[in-house]
This record gives sequence, structure tokens and C-alpha cells, in this order.
Amino acid sequence: MPRPAPHADATQVELFLDMLAAERGAGQNTLTAYRRDLEDFSAHLKNVRRTLIDAKTDDVRGYLQALAQRGFAASSVARRLSAIRQFYRFLYAEGRRGDDPSAILEGPKHGRAIPKVLTIAEVDRLLAAARERILEPRLAERLRAARLTCLLEVLYATGLRVSELVALPASAAEHNARMLVVRGKGGKERLVPLNQAAKRAMADYRALLAEMSVRPRASGDSGSRSLDSRPRGNERRSGAASSKAVQSKWLFPSIGESGHLTRQHFARDLKALAARAGLRADAVSPHVLRHAFASHLLHNGADLRIVQALLGHADISTTQIYTHVLEERLKNLVRDLHPLGEK
Repeated sequence: MPRPAPHADATQVELFLDMLAAERGAGQNTLTAYRRDLEDFSAHLKNVRRTLIDAKTDDVRGYLQALAQRGFAASSVARRLSAIRQFYRFLYAEGRRGDDPSAILEGPKHGRAIPKVLTIAEVDRLLAAARERILEPRLAERLRAARLTCLLEVLYATGLRVSELVALPASAAEHNARMLVVRGKGGKERLVPLNQAAKRAMADYRALLAEMSVRPRASGDSGSRSLDSRPRGNERRSGAASSKAVQSKWLFPSIGESGHLTRQHFARDLKALAARAGLRADAVSPHVLRHAFASHLLHNGADLRIVQALLGHADISTTQIYTHVLEERLKNLVRDLHPLGEK
């Protein structure tokens, strides 16, 4: 664990984080990551009798080398350098430093990894495996299966981030809803269209939730609760819990601290489903389904800018991790449509 930043360093870091939150709308996860990175850098500087305010270019370079020696991946080193650069740009803009010691440094060279993507057939297998459980005789099992099916259908139909998905409001399941209003990173809102399969899955799930006469009970997930049957003597209490769940402001309610299903709980359910569908559990995650949404759209002719808007990417460069899909599609177009293409 990095040592706490010296008092002067900690003050500068907090001012920087306040700026990110107020001016750029940075979320809590982003702020936590920046704090961790800068505190680690500050701890390194303390070992060489420097502070964030008086650090030199060689000090920053030495820190990057130390990260590599600690076994950090090139992408992680590049992220730390990005945090340091933004911090020093802030200090320079605020007049707390007259220079930027990180300005001339280059990050480590690393190729951008191609995202893991499921094929359309593999997504169909996941959905089929989830729907099978909806036929279970026990209502609790049917509800769990309907919830997982709903999560999958909405995720594959919209490409939401998992944090956006589990925190959808109950109003997202309104009968006439054609679009989702999604609050993404930094509190920015965007519109995402809903297809018929997703709307039908939400309606089926909400109908079963209304019918449910059981009470959620604790699972191993911190802050999350799994749906399961209760002893028959608790029917009255469990019915009240079910009514409360239906009236919840969340589409996927939980009696945990957040009030809705957690990302970790959904990820575990998804991996278990992947195993049942005959897929590698370690190759399936909510983020992989988000990649599948984007890749399948691009493969079928969607414009990169449209996909950027749907995914909620602030910068087109983030969406360009899918350019391998575009390159493959362009090669196929030339092959199939060019008069001198392959015959």
C-alpha cells in the first residue's frame, strides 16, 4: 500500500480532485483512481526527498521506471502518466507551478488490445440458456431467470455500461417507452433506443416480480440480495417484501445498501450462465456483451460516430478500439462489390 501523501501534497491533490468533480463532472470511481495514482506518486517522491510541487522531469521519469520494475503493465504505466500530466497541467493553470515536468515524457509503447467479443450465435446461446430457467416450476427460480434474461436483453440491445444497467429506474420498463434516458459518466445523459426483445423481457420480468410472493434474502454479495424462496410460514411477510420490490424506484431492486442489484452480483450470475451455455466463463462478462453490441452494429454497417453516441464515449478515440471490425467489413465490401474483386 502506498504511504499517505505529505500534507502539502495531499492539499494539492484534493484541490485537483475538486476541480475534476466540479468542472468535468468526474464520477466517484474516477476520483478514487486519480487519488490512488497521485498518492502513489507522492510516496515515491518522498523517498527521493521531493514533493509534487518541486518534482523535476527526472523524478517523473524515475517513477515510471519504478512502476515498470514493480511489474506494472504498459497500459497501467501510461494511465499513471496521464494522471500526472493532468495534475501538473492543473498546477500550471492555477499558477502553482511555472512548468510541467511531465510535458516532454512519452508513455510506454503498447498496442491497443482488441476487445473480447462474443459472436451472435454465442449471445443467442446465452439468452436461450437464461430463458430455459423461466420454465422452472418454482416461481423464485422463474423470477431469477426472468431477471437475468431481462439484464441480457437490455444490455445487448443498448450496450450500456454495467453500472448504468443495474441502476436503471423502474420507469425504464414503461409499456410505451421507446428510448432509455441513461445517466452515464460524469452525470451526462444520453438517449438509447430499445428494441422489442428488450421491452418484452422487461415486461415479462416485471410481471413475475409483481406475482412473486417470496422475500429476497442475503447472498454472499456485499450489499446485494438474491431472490430465493422463503419458508411457507413467512408468506405474509414475503408478500410485503415483494410488494415493496415492485414499488421500488429501481428496475432491478435489492434490499442491499444501494437499493438495486450490484454489478458484482450480475457478473457472477452471467458467468454461471455462460458455463451452463457451454461457453468459457472467463471469456464472458457484462463488458464483453457491451463490446458485442458495438462490434455487431459496426459489422452490420453502423457509423462509428453513432456507436460512439450510443456507448456514451466522450472521445471518438475510445470507440476506435472497434476499427478492426470496420477494417474487416471494408475488406469484405471490396471483395464482394469491386468489379475486379475476387470471383
